[in-house]
Amino acid sequence: MSTQSADLDNELLVARLRDPATCREAFGEMIRLYTEPLYRQIRRLVQTHDDADDLLQNTFMKAWQNIENFRGDARLSTWLYKIAINESLTHLEKERKRRGFSLDDEESYLVNLIEADKEIDGDELALQLRKAIASLPEKQRLVFNMRYYDDMKYEKISEILGTSVGALKASYHLAVKKIEQFFADTD
Repeated sequence: MSTQSADLDNELLVARLRDPATCREAFGEMIRLYTEPLYRQIRRLVQTHDDADDLLQNTFMKAWQNIENFRGDARLSTWLYKIAINESLTHLEKERKRRGFSLDDEESYLVNLIEADKEIDGDELALQLRKAIASLPEKQRLVFNMRYYDDMKYEKISEILGTSVGALKASYHLAVKKIEQFFADTD
């Protein structure tokens, strides 16, 4: 699909979401289109299926409640990713406070969740990569996941996170170096 037709589809979906006569059907279409990519993004941040599932539902609820406030300055997908990431980061912050974690404690907490996760298939290398990513600072973890797993362009990540492309490239480069070091240290 060309960018132009994708933009037109995006505009039509947003118009249908705002129209009381078509909003429910359009919302169902939006859920169908975005459930999988949003779930993957949330899951990579919070690590557990149950939390990711809850946060995905919260994301769609917030989108439903605020669709009339969506100005259309960005693509619908960008707006949904922003909501999902903000929900995920808020959840992680609440968990950090609830458990009395420092940022360093959060890394070991995420690694423990990864090790206990029975719902994700993968070999030992995939498990080690998840642990390496969990050891990254939050911003680097976000950028790495979006770039590596979702193959997002820096421009789209910039729209979602509100960070310059140059800063994102630097974050990704640092994340890659830290992941390489993680693997070098575990050999």
